[in-house]
Amino acid sequence: MKILRYNQPDFAEAVAAACAASSLFDPTIEERVREVIAAVQQDGDAALLTFTERFDGVKLTAAQLATPRAWLTVTEPTPTVDTVLRKAVATAQKNVAAFAKRAMSKNWQMRNAQGGRVGEKFDPIQRVGVYIPGGAAALVSTAIMTVAIAMVAGCPEIVACTPPNKGAQNLINPNLLYALRKAGATEIYRVGGAQAIAAMALGTQTIQRVQKIFGPGNAYVTTAKRLLFGRVGVDLLAGPSELLVIADDSADARFIAADMLAQAEHGSGHERVWLVTTSEKILEATQREIQQQRRTLSRSEFIGRALDVNGIGALVKDMKQAVDVANRFAPEHCEVMTKNAAKLVRAIKTAGAIFVGPWSPTVVGDYLAGPSHELPTGGAGAMFAGLTVDQFQRRTSVVELSQSALRKSMPALETIGKVEGLDAHVASARVRFAK
Repeated sequence: MKILRYNQPDFAEAVAAACAASSLFDPTIEERVREVIAAVQQDGDAALLTFTERFDGVKLTAAQLATPRAWLTVTEPTPTVDTVLRKAVATAQKNVAAFAKRAMSKNWQMRNAQGGRVGEKFDPIQRVGVYIPGGAAALVSTAIMTVAIAMVAGCPEIVACTPPNKGAQNLINPNLLYALRKAGATEIYRVGGAQAIAAMALGTQTIQRVQKIFGPGNAYVTTAKRLLFGRVGVDLLAGPSELLVIADDSADARFIAADMLAQAEHGSGHERVWLVTTSEKILEATQREIQQQRRTLSRSEFIGRALDVNGIGALVKDMKQAVDVANRFAPEHCEVMTKNAAKLVRAIKTAGAIFVGPWSPTVVGDYLAGPSHELPTGGAGAMFAGLTVDQFQRRTSVVELSQSALRKSMPALETIGKVEGLDAHVASARVRFAK
C-alpha cells in the first residue's frame, strides 16, 4: 500500500495521479474489447463459443449457450442449495424489493401556464439484459441486486448472462442459478466477458438483442458497455470495486483494515482501496492490521495484487481535506468512521454509496441493506448515481392541449418560431385557427 502525506511537496499531484488510475479508459483494454465486439457482430454465436473456450476454458456448442427453459420454471430449488442460503436470499431480496418499490417513479400530470395538460408516464423497459460476473466467486448477491429490481419494475423479459463455471454441474453454480430464478430471470445464458455485453447489445443467432444492459463487471465488461452505448442503453459504469474510508482517531483500525481487505479480494487486480485519515496512529495501526488479517484470508493473493497496485493510505491535515480527496476520487463505496459523521456525509457529493459509522460495513450494502450494490466506479460517481429501479422504467412525456390552451400559447410560439426562422413550426399551430 502506498502512503501519501499532506506535508509532502507533491501531495496534490500524487492524489490526482492515483485518482486518475482508472481501468475504465485503459487503451489496451479498449483495443481488445473493440476486437471482441467486431467479432461478435460478424460471427454471432461462433464468436461467443470461441471466446468462451479461450477466456473461460469451457468448450460449448451453440445449443449449450442457453440454459433449458425448464430450469426457470422449477418451483423447488435443487438439493445442492441448502436451506440457510435460501433464507438468506429471501431476506436480501425482500429488502431490495421493498427499497425498489418505494423508489418507483409514478405517472403524474399538471397544468402549464396556458392551461395545457402535461405530464409523464413510466413504463417498464420490455427487454433488459443483466450481466452477472463469474470467475472465482459465484455472485449470488448481484443477481438479487439487479434482476430482482427489474422484476419490481415490471420488465417482462429479463435476460441474464454469466460466464460458464467449468467446475459446476451444468456449468452454472447452483447457488447462482437459484438466485437468478428466485429474482425473476426469464432467460439465462452461459456467456461472460465483453462478448456477453456485445451479444446482448447486438444480438446473435441464440441471444436476441436487449434494449438496455445492467450489471457490474471487470474492466473489459465495463469498457464494452461504454463502447456500445447508443446501440443499446446502459445503466452506468460499474467496474472493479472501490472503497475509500475517511477516519479520525476515534476509528477502530481493525474495522478499517477488514473493510479494505473485503473490497480488495474480488480478484481483478484493478480494485482500489483507500484510507484517508487525520491520524498518523490510525494510518500505522491499519497497515499492521491489514498484514495480520490478510494472513487468515483465503484470497490473500488477490488482495495483495490489488493493494500493491491501487492501495493508498493518505494522511490529511483536517477533515475538509479528507472530504476534498473523497470528492476528487468519487469512490464506489465511502465509509465515514469519524466523530460528527453526519456533517461529513452532507459534504460528500460524488460517492456511489456512503456507509456511516463503525457498524455500517460496506458488506451490508453488498449483500443485504436494500439499495443496489451496483455503483459507479472509476470516477464515474461524479456524473452517475448507483443502480435504481427507475432505470428499468422508460419515461415518456405526455402533452394534451385544448383549443383555448393552444390559442393562449400562440404568441410565444410565433415569437420563438420567428427568431429561429422556422415558419413551418408556427404554421402547424396557426393552421388550426384558420377560417
